[in-house]
Amino acid sequence: MSNPQPLEEEVYDMSGARLALTLCVTKARKGSEADLDALEHMFQQLGFESTMKRNPTAQQFQEELENFQQAMDARDDFISCAFVVLMAHGLEGRLKGEDEKMVELENLFEVLNNKNCRALRAKPKVYIVQACRGEHRDPGETVSGDNIVMVAKDSPQTIPTYTDTLHIYSTVEGYIAYRHDKEGSCFIQTLVDVFTERKGPILELLTEVTRRMAEAELIQEGKARKVNPEIQSTLRKRLYLQ
Repeated sequence: MSNPQPLEEEVYDMSGARLALTLCVTKARKGSEADLDALEHMFQQLGFESTMKRNPTAQQFQEELENFQQAMDARDDFISCAFVVLMAHGLEGRLKGEDEKMVELENLFEVLNNKNCRALRAKPKVYIVQACRGEHRDPGETVSGDNIVMVAKDSPQTIPTYTDTLHIYSTVEGYIAYRHDKEGSCFIQTLVDVFTERKGPILELLTEVTRRMAEAELIQEGKARKVNPEIQSTLRKRLYLQ
């Protein structure tokens, strides 16, 4: 049997502008200001041009993303990547605006895909979603196995509409997300710590975020809870932030 060849390490070009948009409903979400402070610090350290908007309505979630896309496509300089942070109450596939109306996550994600955003075509687009995805609570199990599957496809001349995208959810489908009244959310605080203190490709950093969160014990209404993020990737190359 022939020896397996090591993977060629293709890396995204991060020499250009890095842009970040954070849309956060702070109303009735205690602790979210601590998350915004942490994110601002992270984006500053990682060299991002960061824009933060508080308390968007459902319609404004959509409008702010479309404005972000139009501003990028109007620029003349090289853009390396974009981060979008979405923080609100939510259910699976939807976020609740400040006006209590719901917006579909899929509609938000479509704005920056390879078809609709020329400036980010074949560039990494990272979405960080801090929101509940259902009502389930996880009390944890004594023993658990790890199972992360990532599928990658490559086409030399054209690229599919939805590649080069990374979705990072604060919790798995169907489960609630947790937030501390003063310290912010376990998810955002852990992610910021890892992204600012560690170097490596972003998927390896996210493995470390998942490990730390899986080890943490959250107490809610006197009961121990476990929570872990969920990562969905169509990145074609390695993405280094540091």
